[in-house]
Amino acid sequence: MTYSRRTFLKSTALAGSAFIIVPRHVLGNGHVPPSDKINIGFIGLGKQSRGLARRFTEVTDAQIVAGSDVWTSKMEWFQQHVEEVYAKHRGTPGYSGVASYLDYEEMLERSDIDAVVIATPDHWHALQAVAAMESGKDVFCEKPLTHTIGEGIRMVQASKATGRIVQTGSMQRSWENFRKACELVRNGYIGEVKKVLVNVGDPARDYDLPAEPMPAGVDWDRWCGPAPLLDYNHRLAPSSNDVDFWPDWRLYKEVGGGIICDWGAHMFDIAQWGLGMDRSGPVEFVPPEDPAAVRGLRMKYANGVKMIHEDFGRGWAVRFIGSDGSIDISRKFFESTPANLAGVELKADDVRLADAGGNFYKDWLDAIRNRTQPICDVETGHRSATVC
Repeated sequence: MTYSRRTFLKSTALAGSAFIIVPRHVLGNGHVPPSDKINIGFIGLGKQSRGLARRFTEVTDAQIVAGSDVWTSKMEWFQQHVEEVYAKHRGTPGYSGVASYLDYEEMLERSDIDAVVIATPDHWHALQAVAAMESGKDVFCEKPLTHTIGEGIRMVQASKATGRIVQTGSMQRSWENFRKACELVRNGYIGEVKKVLVNVGDPARDYDLPAEPMPAGVDWDRWCGPAPLLDYNHRLAPSSNDVDFWPDWRLYKEVGGGIICDWGAHMFDIAQWGLGMDRSGPVEFVPPEDPAAVRGLRMKYANGVKMIHEDFGRGWAVRFIGSDGSIDISRKFFESTPANLAGVELKADDVRLADAGGNFYKDWLDAIRNRTQPICDVETGHRSATVC
């Protein structure tokens, strides 16, 4: 399938006002027999796919069967990487079972693929996720779930209309310390919550990298897709996954949301979870007075709780402040006032939050089999991305 850029933008559902949802009865019920493996296709085979592929090759009731990317080098790397892992696990030298596709639409036409993992830059998430749902596939989509609020609304609509299971890649919800911190907040162990401080990185900025020669083996029009046609620069999108940096596309507003969205989709997500706002969000946003400021955004919920994007000196972290204490939580620490709340045993009648059993990826696969909602479903991911 070959597109000119003009044809591509005209034909893409989310690029304009058209939004088509195929009714669920057209697709079939999509239930996966318990005795069968869940066949997975990957869309986006860049650096993030390495860790995701490892997670899903570790799960014995799933099978990675295909991958799609606009880079031929990354398709070749992914195919070799996954096949080598399976060959090692199964003691079968020469294992060959992973197909490669330049166009993800072609991969989605395969009826034997049950689900897809989307690990492309943010500006592609909604387009690919909705297309996958319309083709009868369940979806694991990296965070932030979408690039715009409108795209998030459409993804929620598509999931409801098609009955597809969507897991947002906010894996901190499967970590025990984050769950325990949010349970303590939800159950009043720091009193009435007054304020939440969230520190993550800066907002997105306009694209400003200098143009470099286009490397071989990439469909650059396709990479840009619904975004403006940007000048190529290796920092934006390196041709190889073997680089010592994370690609900088996430810093630029044309294709990403800045670190406030990249890491905010983790930390604002935890704030939302602790406040019980997974189906809601702030009702008021007050930007800092200085338009050049990168911190200071103030948000207010309908119940009066304030949330502030503020550097409180602890790295990327969340601080819940209540009438009787506080909790600081991050990937590196779990501290509280009064001290040692982390060791408190919850009471029998306390609110308990969803527990993924420490395996965020199996949680999605279990939800696919059982047709239940995973720990970070599409609505949750949309609401957290909206805050960002």
